[in-house]
Amino acid sequence: MVAEKALVIATYSRRMRLRLENGDRVDARIKGKRLKPVCGDRVQAQPIDRESDWLITSIAKRDNELTRPNMRGQVEVLAANLDYLLVVAAAKPRADWYIVDRYLCAAELMGITAGVVYNKIDLAAESPSIATELANYARIGYDVVRSSATQGTGVEQIAGLLENRCAIIVGQSGVVKSSIINQLLGDSAQRTSEISGKTGEGRHTTVNSVMLFIPGGGTVIDSPGVRDYAPALESSDVAALGFREITAAAQHCRFANCRHLREPGCAVKAGIDDDSIMERRYTSYKRVLSLTEQLSEGRYP
Repeated sequence: MVAEKALVIATYSRRMRLRLENGDRVDARIKGKRLKPVCGDRVQAQPIDRESDWLITSIAKRDNELTRPNMRGQVEVLAANLDYLLVVAAAKPRADWYIVDRYLCAAELMGITAGVVYNKIDLAAESPSIATELANYARIGYDVVRSSATQGTGVEQIAGLLENRCAIIVGQSGVVKSSIINQLLGDSAQRTSEISGKTGEGRHTTVNSVMLFIPGGGTVIDSPGVRDYAPALESSDVAALGFREITAAAQHCRFANCRHLREPGCAVKAGIDDDSIMERRYTSYKRVLSLTEQLSEGRYP
């Protein structure tokens, strides 16, 4: 059988859904145990004799990977070949800006554009602290959208950001990412769920990652919601590169290898003092730095 080029558009453990070059969609299995395709992967696949399934035989070199460390400290790839990352926070459950920062850190290190959506604006008035966070993200160059998935507010703006891009929408469980995607698609293809009354945390509603095609152009990967996230970094030395305002200020540090902790002549610390760098974002950087060091030492928090 001659192998064909295909795109992974859904993952179900060791089974996949592929989109062939002619637009046909087929189910597929993976050849061997070493191949680990993810949504967004470009693969070679071939039909299996007397079966409806296809067989994935190889994965093309990836442009980039969205990663995280698993419970054993190993790198887990969540998606590949992305152009844009959109991280969703919401009025309920309470926005965790440290999770938002870690996703944005991943986007920076992948070399892709990113944005922040603050969803469910219909549920609560925007507090001064929320306004400060969103204004800071906009100030340092991220796209910022205020939205209500139930009312359709902000959906056109989000669609414009995703147009002709391969994007992924990420965020905490319960921020109704899938409802935003439903609005983008113009139907209710994705499952949604309410917040758990007992814990206030969102239930996981997207069991597997799936790539969806937006009518106006572009694709979006809907991934499972999380209660926490951290990027898998090669070393703590690259942590600062995930925070663009820290990277910019670091050019003026006295020492080229400054870690922006206790070193003299640190331009990042000076930036916090003059409010050009938000102190909470600096705390977020230190958390990423600490987590990466723990993982490198074999300590899994």
